[in-house]
Amino acid sequence: MKTLLKGGRVYYNSELSNVDLLIEDGKVFDVRSSIPDYEAEAVIHCDNCFIIPGLIDVHVHFREPGFEYKETIATGSAAAAAGGYTTVCTMPNLNPAPWNMENLEKQLVAIEAGGKVRVLPYGRITGPAAELGGQGDGNAKNIVANLEEMAPYVFAFSDDGAGVQEDALMEEAMTRAKALGMVIVAHSEDTNYPPEDSSSEWKQVERDIELVRKTGCSYHVCHVSTKESVDLIRRAKAEGLDVTCETAPHYLLFTKAFHGDRLFVSPDNSSEHSGLPGGNFKMNPPLRDEEDRQALLEGIKDGTIDMIATDHAPHSAEEKSKGFEGSLNGIIGLETAFPVMYSALVLGMYNGGEGIITFEKLIDLMSGAPARRFGIEGGRLEPGAVADLAIVNFDEEFVIDPSTFRSKGRSTPFEGMKVRGSVYGVMVDGIPIE
Repeated sequence: MKTLLKGGRVYYNSELSNVDLLIEDGKVFDVRSSIPDYEAEAVIHCDNCFIIPGLIDVHVHFREPGFEYKETIATGSAAAAAGGYTTVCTMPNLNPAPWNMENLEKQLVAIEAGGKVRVLPYGRITGPAAELGGQGDGNAKNIVANLEEMAPYVFAFSDDGAGVQEDALMEEAMTRAKALGMVIVAHSEDTNYPPEDSSSEWKQVERDIELVRKTGCSYHVCHVSTKESVDLIRRAKAEGLDVTCETAPHYLLFTKAFHGDRLFVSPDNSSEHSGLPGGNFKMNPPLRDEEDRQALLEGIKDGTIDMIATDHAPHSAEEKSKGFEGSLNGIIGLETAFPVMYSALVLGMYNGGEGIITFEKLIDLMSGAPARRFGIEGGRLEPGAVADLAIVNFDEEFVIDPSTFRSKGRSTPFEGMKVRGSVYGVMVDGIPIE
């Protein structure tokens, strides 16, 4: 069956063009200035809309198996589709955690049953020695996980939620991942420092880059938040090391000074105007200083930061209602990331109307770059490419309202923000996703 998307502006050849898009058998079949309706069995009129490659998020938490009261594969992937995402990569802090094939299989079954978009799982870097059939050095509680048996079924390897503390363990993991042609994706957190100290992040980034020099491993840094990390990664890239990184929308817009009395919140959200930060601002790594935020923005502009990921991390309302200190770490982001980033970085809606990047750059940060880095299908719309796409109205303005989210999570620092960029729908393999 052929489906024609007609009348929109298509992100084609790295720019927006007034062309029509013809889809057949899950692939982009043709792109022309005007394709007549009779060439297709179904026609979707996209007047006043942009057609962009489906967004790709390499850092989400869908909580299944083990924590379905927070989120499930079904609710998380529905949230992804609502936000314009056609591929998401799910972190492995689950129960059971995927440190071997037996545990991973439970997640694969859940993905098969509930996935509405492409859901790619991570495998763990490490796991408990007792469950992995080894004793490490005789004293170690954790050893490197069964990377080899999981490799054909996972997206990459990560211990997100905790940094790998032992140097020798990370070196072994990198060596084995290198042999498998897989990427190590690191939550960088040195527990010798409190999370509020930026050293907790950049010290481990520094260590890992040295291990990349030694092992030749492909290495990606999660949710970069500090100026020192940006500088270390910039220098590693200049050296030619295989190092990439991501940051998240909240680190690009907020600092710890924005807790409570912030510009963007709706006037009736009194709890966020009390001067006391609430659970909506509790995440790990925490929000940093303005110098760090500016360094991240510079990293976005000069290409040091490769991509934007949400770190979508839902919790129950009770878990996020205990104030800043008592709430669990994690906010949600799949349904807000694209309109927030388009409004902030391209339109400059919160910067006096002065954007800092082009629309094309944003699409690359949120689709093309993750596809290229990790070998994911998607990220482009051209003949022969997979028909993963989003249809977006960029003129429509709306206020972010968590009560409308498809995610089970509701905790977001973007509540009440006025943004532009409504996602009308997505297609995966050329099939519209409800």
